[in-house]
Amino acid sequence: MTLDLITKDDLKTLKQEIITELRTILGGQTEQKKWLKSADVREMLNISPGTLQNLRVNGTLPYTMMGKTIYYEYNDVIKILTQNKSA
Repeated sequence: MTLDLITKDDLKTLKQEIITELRTILGGQTEQKKWLKSADVREMLNISPGTLQNLRVNGTLPYTMMGKTIYYEYNDVIKILTQNKSA
């Protein structure tokens, strides 16, 4: 019986290959919206409404308000994810 070990690097490589393949299959269908609503951001970050409010209040996540709707720039959300990435 042979035992094969899968490392984190193997999983990262597989992830990138899958993403590349999906982009090839879907073509231009993966274009991201520039502005996101609160529900979209909560889903991306997997956080509660209260946590999202804390990110706004403490200045971690910039936002724009139009009427009663709050919008977040996609690049700002990605920036937060990148800054909090662990090695």
